[in-house]
Amino acid sequence: MQKNTVKPKKHLGQHFLEDESIAERIVDALTPLPAYRAVVEIGAGTGVLTKYLCEKPDFQLYVAEIDTESVVYLRKHFPALKPFVHEVDFLTLDIDAWISPEALPTFAVIGNFPYNISSQIFFKILEHKERVVEVVGMLQKEVAERLASPSGSKEYGILSVFLQAFYDVEYLFTVEPEVFNPPPKVRSGVIRLKRNDVQSLPCDEARFRNVVKTGFNQRRKKLSNALKPILGGKDLDKIPFLELRAEQLSVADFVTLTLALS
Repeated sequence: MQKNTVKPKKHLGQHFLEDESIAERIVDALTPLPAYRAVVEIGAGTGVLTKYLCEKPDFQLYVAEIDTESVVYLRKHFPALKPFVHEVDFLTLDIDAWISPEALPTFAVIGNFPYNISSQIFFKILEHKERVVEVVGMLQKEVAERLASPSGSKEYGILSVFLQAFYDVEYLFTVEPEVFNPPPKVRSGVIRLKRNDVQSLPCDEARFRNVVKTGFNQRRKKLSNALKPILGGKDLDKIPFLELRAEQLSVADFVTLTLALS
């Protein structure tokens, strides 16, 4: 078993995976077909996933790691990967400047995502949904379940809707705390996102996002109350779903609602 020699930066919310069988399972969750020619690993740490990613011959691996000590470790232990290991914050990274869309138009994302920024990572991925064709990520179990939850469930929320509008989201398996260093206080979950066929929504996407956010801001209330800030003087008889709560609406329902409010 590979041991971590770089101490995790606790303020980053990172917990390093030490069980290589789980690491291999996570890497194997990536689609084996050549659907992309590049993979971005976020938060590689001491390379427990990187090791298995390097064994895959069909794509170029790029590593985004914010911790200086981890970058030094990765460049030393994976010398062939050295030009592609970058000390960067994925959340502020100019992806198109980093990975040329002309040379590599699409790519996948994989990682043991820091718990405290995992949602922000997915919002960043949504900004590049035209290029990110697949995501395999390990994050806090409750968050992973929320992203994969269908409409009608209590876990279903804002990011669930945004992601499921453009991706098929699947919860793969649960990971116990004791396989990490340091062990987190919660269980982890691994999910996979695959880009669906939706290129754009049949409504204004900014308005769609506003409707979803406003609806979930008071998720226990019916939409007739939760959406008051944007209902204005509209004829409520022509607005569907107002007697339901936000968690009861599918992506298609939110699209219909957005169009009715336009």
